[in-house]
Amino acid sequence: MKAPYFWSAGLDPKSREAAPLTRLLLTPFSIAYLWGLRRKLARAEPETAPVPVICIGNLTAGGAGKTPVTEAIRSRINAAGARAASLSRGHGGTERGPLKADLSLHAWRDVGDEPLLLAQSGEAWIGRERPVAAKAMAEDGVQAIIMDDGHQNPSLKKDLTLIVIDAGAPFGNREVLPKGPLRETVPEGLARAQAVVLMGEGPVPREVTASGLPVLRARLVPVEAPPPGPLVAFAGIGRPQKFFDSLAEAGGQVADAVPFADHHPYSKGDVQFLRSLARDHGAGLITTSKDHVRLHPDVRQEIRAWPVKAVFEDTAALDAVLAPIFKRLSLP
Repeated sequence: MKAPYFWSAGLDPKSREAAPLTRLLLTPFSIAYLWGLRRKLARAEPETAPVPVICIGNLTAGGAGKTPVTEAIRSRINAAGARAASLSRGHGGTERGPLKADLSLHAWRDVGDEPLLLAQSGEAWIGRERPVAAKAMAEDGVQAIIMDDGHQNPSLKKDLTLIVIDAGAPFGNREVLPKGPLRETVPEGLARAQAVVLMGEGPVPREVTASGLPVLRARLVPVEAPPPGPLVAFAGIGRPQKFFDSLAEAGGQVADAVPFADHHPYSKGDVQFLRSLARDHGAGLITTSKDHVRLHPDVRQEIRAWPVKAVFEDTAALDAVLAPIFKRLSLP
């Protein structure tokens, strides 16, 4: 779904844009949601995996950059000499797992778009039951598990948790679902973490400063330059505008931009509409790598994917946060 506009930060809480009546009506649901999460966390008895587990989580609904950070952490551990693999729930896929995503066997409707994207650059697993999946991964020889999401899932014990926050839009209106985008209150979520990854430009949120957690600065950088000529960009991610802005900032000639809901399943009608729009502008079509895997294979060749990766500003600070994991794995 698309995030409601009243979730946005900086709105006058009494203005019509902030939907005060709607938020008032949603208050009981937010209270019930938060009560349910707190109860689940308090009653949980997390299972311990045979290998280290690093959770890349966030505090809001929608994209903050977890998947690129997961990819970067997995790559860092692999480069140090251990076999690291990502673990996702497999949102949007029909398979329950545990299984390893295979580009030659699976489509996004099988395992979800994010695991399929992660499988393009490394080893990616899915599993609805995280402890069962962790055991299967360890039995297969995986030495470190990088969980893409799962901070609010207490079933598996985490050895290290990094909270990814979009510096440009940290917590929206700071209300809990469904009144706002927060999955839990910020202080409670940060209390179960060991570090924060602040993505992009923007000040450190006051709640993060108060937590005393280490802050790792990172940014999304394009793997390649945008193609020349006019472009019609489209995206079905947490914040489509972020993709459009990044494309333009990198020199792309964005003639038009079409946002879709996060994890949007592209239909033939969607593609026909986008083709028509591109013809009107004499432009090519371009989208995110995550959206590209959700396109039908027959149309992928005519639509350009613009991949990005997460780059940490201070790799020494990252290694310091990862040091307990490196020590357990006997890595240099």
